[in-house]
Amino acid sequence: MLRSLFVAVLAAALALAPVAQACTGIRLVAKDHGVIAARSLEFGFDLKSEVLIVPPGTTLTGSLPDGGKGITYTTKYGFLGANAEGLTAIVDGINDQGLYVGLFYFPDYASYADPTKENAARAMAPHEYANWLLGNFANVDEVKANFDKVALVPVVIEAIEQPAPVHFVVHDRSGKSVVIEPLNKSLKIYDNPLGVITNSPSFDWHMTNLRNYVNLTAINVPRIDVGGITLAQLGQGSGLRGLPGDFTPPSRFVRAVAFSQSAIPSDTATQAVLQAFHILNNFDIPYGAVREVDGGQMHAEATVWTSASDLKNLRWYFKTYSDQSIRSVDLAKAMAAAQGKIRLIKMEAQQPTTDVSTNFK
Repeated sequence: MLRSLFVAVLAAALALAPVAQACTGIRLVAKDHGVIAARSLEFGFDLKSEVLIVPPGTTLTGSLPDGGKGITYTTKYGFLGANAEGLTAIVDGINDQGLYVGLFYFPDYASYADPTKENAARAMAPHEYANWLLGNFANVDEVKANFDKVALVPVVIEAIEQPAPVHFVVHDRSGKSVVIEPLNKSLKIYDNPLGVITNSPSFDWHMTNLRNYVNLTAINVPRIDVGGITLAQLGQGSGLRGLPGDFTPPSRFVRAVAFSQSAIPSDTATQAVLQAFHILNNFDIPYGAVREVDGGQMHAEATVWTSASDLKNLRWYFKTYSDQSIRSVDLAKAMAAAQGKIRLIKMEAQQPTTDVSTNFK
């Protein structure tokens, strides 16, 4: 029932709603060297996401704007993660080598190549790019050597009536990270030493903007003497006073850096997964907190789902708006059960509650 209510209240936002402009991604590294890539996904309507499982040896074909076929390739590696709108396309996921790719909205900046006869054989839709990366490459170094070997062309997605304006973050199990952005009709790549990503503007702008917040620290400020009077902080968190708290991409980028870089490393990757979900709770958008009115109609965003990828143990974790329970998919088990076929696992579920009224110690 809760999912039905969520779908109903967001249905009014469907028509050309401002969508997915509040996604936030982070990276954590545990003491056992396990790397966790985690993110929230916000959208203006229900994406109908499911867990998509694509085994190694699967033949995939890219799309062209005119409905024709672009690049055709056979996946070297198996991968899984969330899709959207029934598409055979990963929005967020991992492969069997511990490579992670996430798509994040990049409105007003994404610029794709013009489709031509010359680039058709290596062309694909932007939303198909993660499949190609996950299916072909084992680590960030391989991605850096090959990221621009394909052309991303503006293929319209029916649900949003436009090509998906996206950029991409890539992490591997060694901790290396890059951001890939479609700018001026070509792909540009940046090293991502902090492992953080949000949305527009471009990644280099966000990194420069961090210089406005060099005063921030997780350590409380000390007492000071002012004219013989000792002044102490009012409660906890004085070191982070001035941390931007709104949901704009620049503010979320700064917060994501502050929280992920100040996080005390967990002992294991499994513990770091839970730590990542706790951090991303700070970016969770309840329905109604972010909205605008256009033509007398309200458009609103909410956090549709949140995920965490364990690149060491090859597990993909998620929770959804209607079920905050953390669920997981073990890549090796899923691939074995898929038996070489593309398969789907339902993500939506009803939030369970447990009555503990008489569970005395």
